[in-house]
Amino acid sequence: MKNKEEIIITGDNHFSKSIKTPLRSDAFDKSDDEKIENIQHHFKMIMEEMGLDLTDDSLSGTPYRVAKMYVKELFYGLNPINMPKLSTFENKYSYKKMLVEQNINIDSACEHHFLPITGFANVAYVPNNKVIGLSKINRLVDYYARRPQVQERLVLQILNDLQEVLETKDVIVSITAKHLCVSSRGIKDQSSFTTTLEYGGCFSDTEKRNEFLKIIAQEKV
Repeated sequence: MKNKEEIIITGDNHFSKSIKTPLRSDAFDKSDDEKIENIQHHFKMIMEEMGLDLTDDSLSGTPYRVAKMYVKELFYGLNPINMPKLSTFENKYSYKKMLVEQNINIDSACEHHFLPITGFANVAYVPNNKVIGLSKINRLVDYYARRPQVQERLVLQILNDLQEVLETKDVIVSITAKHLCVSSRGIKDQSSFTTTLEYGGCFSDTEKRNEFLKIIAQEKV
């Protein structure tokens, strides 16, 4: 068993074995209602350990609210049953230029401290034989964001799924986000943010990649 110091070091170094979110094999054996009931029980114990009076009207419902929020809202992306259907269509217009979806909201949580990660994603691809409904890109981003995350993994998960469904490597994804584990604890840096960028295919070309970066740098609509 790891001691406290070893656990802290591992967390700060952001170790990860793959781009898949670490999940146990029995992760979905229990229903959502069972998970909510169990989390409610344990979160109540956490609040009581901190000395909070759960008989107070303002606090009495908090364990249930937190449990429901975890399962149904913040971390609904853990369950593959919630994976959005990524509908694609034949590229009938033979559109071969870059298509960019900008400023997609990111609401996630860091897996090391369970504190919010907030920001936005920019996604672009060059169609081959398929195009995807614009809202599906937003849904995919939100699905992968709604789980305990590290930003490096998040950008790769979005990229890989889009490359697969669009049957092209010509995809690029950037994420710029603020991490409350940096701004509200530890160094408490209020102004910094993190940007990650992953791409393949034609975006490996510097000129093509710079075209994307120039577009997303333009003033927001």
